Amino acid sequence: MDDELAPVLASVGPRLRELRRERGVTLTLLSEATGISVSTLSRLESGGRRPTLELLLPLAKVHGVPLDELVGARTGDPRVRTPPFTRDGVEYLPLSRNPGGIQAFRITIPPPKGYVEAEQRSHEGHDWVYVLEGRLRLLLGPHDMVLTAGEVAEFDTRIPHGFFNPGPGPVSYLGLFGPQGERAHVRVRPTESSRKRGENEREPEGR
Repeated sequence: MDDELAPVLASVGPRLRELRRERGVTLTLLSEATGISVSTLSRLESGGRRPTLELLLPLAKVHGVPLDELVGARTGDPRVRTPPFTRDGVEYLPLSRNPGGIQAFRITIPPPKGYVEAEQRSHEGHDWVYVLEGRLRLLLGPHDMVLTAGEVAEFDTRIPHGFFNPGPGPVSYLGLFGPQGERAHVRVRPTESSRKRGENEREPEGR
């Protein structure tokens, strides 16, 4: 698996350097915006530091690009990703091969076509999601929120939860599912505006 990922990981550094220079940003300014040290950023760009989600997520947000663009997930290279599969109308693109551990997927929910009851489920473990495109409605216990591109949520899956597409277009998000939380997880609490947006969604589309 490391041999398969090596070409992809090697391309991340040059892409990060290109994005930074296109925007006229210095390593010092980028460090202040992301909280990542200048030395780590420099090693990332030169290939001396292995890219991780913990490092790439804030960089993708600051540069204003989807996470998959940083790792070249749109190249269609079969060495990089396995074919997607569809379940109940939702597309799942596997991004990892780690049976029994943390599993990563790019998940795409199509635009709503009709009313589906907003069902919540619970199970052992933790879920982590990062919205790439569109709007993702998250029901989490008593909370009802709508996440947009660049927002992150992490929660204990023993809390009843459900994901829905409130429209108008498709929504794609990066999902990590596993028995334990990761240090990179960022917690999102529902704001007053998020609750109001959720209350205005009368007919959510089920996952």
